[in-house]
Amino acid sequence: MAGIYIHIPFCKSRCAYCDFFSSTHLSYKSKLVACLCKELISEKHYIGNETVETIYFGGGTPSLLEENDFKLIFDTIQATYDTSNCVEITIEVNPDDVTNDFVSMLKKFPFNRISIGIQSFINNELKLINRRHTSEQAINAVQLFQRNDYENISVDLIYGYPSQDINNLSTSIDKLLKMKIQHISAYHLTYEKGTVLHQKLINNEIQAVDEETSLEMFHLITSELTKNGFLHYEISNFAKNGFESKHNSSYWNGKKYLGIGPSAHSYNNTSRKWNVASITSYIKAIETQSPCYEIEQLSLNDKYNDYIITSLRTLQGCSLTNIKTEFGEIYLKNCLLNITKHLNNNTLQIDSDSLKLTPKGIFLSDGIIADLLAVD
Repeated sequence: MAGIYIHIPFCKSRCAYCDFFSSTHLSYKSKLVACLCKELISEKHYIGNETVETIYFGGGTPSLLEENDFKLIFDTIQATYDTSNCVEITIEVNPDDVTNDFVSMLKKFPFNRISIGIQSFINNELKLINRRHTSEQAINAVQLFQRNDYENISVDLIYGYPSQDINNLSTSIDKLLKMKIQHISAYHLTYEKGTVLHQKLINNEIQAVDEETSLEMFHLITSELTKNGFLHYEISNFAKNGFESKHNSSYWNGKKYLGIGPSAHSYNNTSRKWNVASITSYIKAIETQSPCYEIEQLSLNDKYNDYIITSLRTLQGCSLTNIKTEFGEIYLKNCLLNITKHLNNNTLQIDSDSLKLTPKGIFLSDGIIADLLAVD
């Protein structure tokens, strides 16, 4: 089983926190869609004869595509890949793109999971990060999908805004819970170099929340969501039973996936590759049948590190037996040596055969995982 990720690198406007590759120039859209289809055909070999289990349209803003764009892409996938066991097809949407006509158009295609980038229900917070929608539009978007029988809806939430009040976060959580959605992704705001927010931080125009407040917010999210029936199945993801993201879980479980489009990444257990982060360079490469990507063959160290990074993000953690079986006794000894201080600090625990982050460790996961990696 494998997944296909399709990157749609267009946005009407740029969010102040976003460092994902995207462009506000939509004039290349038709050429890009044609090239996505060509790449779907030419790169099928990368995942071999795997059956496609999940398809994910991300971005950027996939909800900027039109009916004919989706038709071309789906026709190409169905003609090229075995989708007989495809169980999850997701599209990311922005609330302000969600209209009756848009939802009616989507119903013509096999989308069965909707991911809505709401981020906040506080309008001042939305303005700060340059989101185009309002709280009211976000609520209306969810309700419109629900009225049209979409029963697998995910919402993105951002917390840790500059000077954010814990009460504002509580308000956003309450509104999410009242909408009775199935999945929530909650991410702490980060200040990535090159973004508008990062520059404002450097210029002292805004002030980041302190670590104590961030931790309080994280505990509020986890406690409220788990109390209301959500399983905290990955560091930033919460789902009602049976509604975990199958596509994203394939990344964390080491399954093969093919990334299509500018800046998209792929993985097939033996290598990883990443496409050029330029729409014009991508189009030129595809049209001239030249490689549009760089590729790296994975060493045993790389594979071990990938396993640690991905598995420790999940509720199941990483299997110590699997480390010994897949990578050897030396890697297991290295792992056990490096986890000692984290076991003592109650940030890691061993549950039967599984090494897992504790609730305390989840918020400190980046540093913990870094300590466990193998160095060449």
